[in-house]
Amino acid sequence: MNAYQPLNCDVHDYLEIACLHGYRLQVELIDGRSYAARALTTRTATSKEEFLVLCSDSGQFEVRLDQLLAITPLDDNARFGRIELT
Repeated sequence: MNAYQPLNCDVHDYLEIACLHGYRLQVELIDGRSYAARALTTRTATSKEEFLVLCSDSGQFEVRLDQLLAITPLDDNARFGRIELT
């Protein structure tokens, strides 16, 4: 994987909102993979890489933030729509 590239702070705010409200998200990655999962929290590693912690029927997993292409809330009452992160 390439060197970590931090996200723009404005975009990071949407991830925090999704976690705060526990939104189910459609998460699209730059490599073409896609997941439907609930946003739990964000995490910063000691290496300063940041991750979105998600939970799906398969269990809990993390996605490095600079690998995100877009997030789309699946909840009807979401405070935002599809956000492209690149």
